[in-house]
Amino acid sequence: MSEDDVATRKMQFLFALRSKGVTDQRVLEAMEKIDRGAFIKGLFAERAYEDMPLPIACGQTISQPSVVGLMTQALNVRPRDKVLEVGTGSGYQAAILSLLARRVYTVDRHKRLVMEARDIFAAMDLSNITAISSDGSFGLPDQAPFDRIIVTAAAEDPPPPLLAQLKVGGIMVLPVGQSDHVQSLIRVTRTEDGFEYDELRPVRFVPLIEGLGRDG
Repeated sequence: MSEDDVATRKMQFLFALRSKGVTDQRVLEAMEKIDRGAFIKGLFAERAYEDMPLPIACGQTISQPSVVGLMTQALNVRPRDKVLEVGTGSGYQAAILSLLARRVYTVDRHKRLVMEARDIFAAMDLSNITAISSDGSFGLPDQAPFDRIIVTAAAEDPPPPLLAQLKVGGIMVLPVGQSDHVQSLIRVTRTEDGFEYDELRPVRFVPLIEGLGRDG
C-alpha cells in the first residue's frame, strides 16, 4: 500500500469515526496518532482502517474503531487520571488511553497478548502503560483506586471488585449482558452515595471470563 493510499484511508477512518458520533477532539487526535495498523498482523492487516472488529490471537478481537472511540469518549479521561483497562487484547485501546491519561494499567488473562502488546507499546515509546497478565475480573487492588476503568469484555453485571476500585467521582465504561445476546454499553459513575448507571448503546463483545488463559 502506498503512502498516499495510507493517508487516504486514515482520512476516511477519521471521517467514519465522526459520522458514528465520536466528536471529542482529544479522542479524535489520539486515534489519529495511534496507528491501528500496528496492532493487526497477517491476513487482516490491510483492513486495519475499516470500521469493523477484526480477529487477533487467542480467539480474541480488536474492537471496531468507532466503538473504541465512543467508549473512550464516554470515559471522559482527564490528563491527570489513572486508568485501568480490563482486557488488553491487541493493546490498541490502551495505546489511545495513554495519550489522554497520566497512567494506564491494562490487564489480560492471555499472557501472549500482554507480551505482544508490550512490544508494540515499546516500539511506539508509550512509557506510561503498564501491561500485566492477570485475571482482570478482580481488577488491580494494589494500584486502586482508579479515576477511570474501562472493560473490553462483557460481564452479566459490573464486577463488584471493579466497582470497589473506582474512586468517588470516577467513571467506568463497560458492556453488560449475556454473552450470546446483544449487550448494552453502560457508564457507571461513582457518587458519595453509591453508583449511577447510564445506558449508552447496544454492542457486541467477547465475554469476560475469570481465570487465566491457557497460555498464561
